[in-house]
Amino acid sequence: MSADARFRVPLVILTALIVDMSVLSRVRVAGTMADLMLLLAIAAGITGGASRGAVVGFTAGIAVDLFLQTPFGLSALVFCIVGYGVGTAESGILRASWWIPVLTAFVASAAGELAFAVIGSVVGDSQLLTGRLWLIIFIAASMNALLAPLTVRTMAWAFDRDPTRRGYVV
Repeated sequence: MSADARFRVPLVILTALIVDMSVLSRVRVAGTMADLMLLLAIAAGITGGASRGAVVGFTAGIAVDLFLQTPFGLSALVFCIVGYGVGTAESGILRASWWIPVLTAFVASAAGELAFAVIGSVVGDSQLLTGRLWLIIFIAASMNALLAPLTVRTMAWAFDRDPTRRGYVV
């Protein structure tokens, strides 16, 4: 990773945390908001591969866990797994079509939201498994899919990658 990337990645995570907590927390559809920090892990997996997706996911998860009332480390665990999974899939599957990052963001966000609820309930936060869980998953995944093109471009910039080289940027 270049010296610029070592500065840019934490800057992107901090900026995303501020935007997530101040702006996106007020934009709700049926009481559900986008999960920008999870989307960062997904975008890092798309643009940087499995290891960078996992590291960004863990870091973004720890940052957001400081503000949540769920078990500490739950977001870090889920985001790390999702970022790694997307990065692994990216190395073998994800290529030039403009819609693939959007679809990837939707599917990975849905999986991440479901994993968060299930793992959270296993470690003792039973309020995460509600009757509205499927609606929450669908809305959060849809909102993340809408934000995916900008987030993928931002992570490509943070990793100092050429967005035209691989076709993962919309």
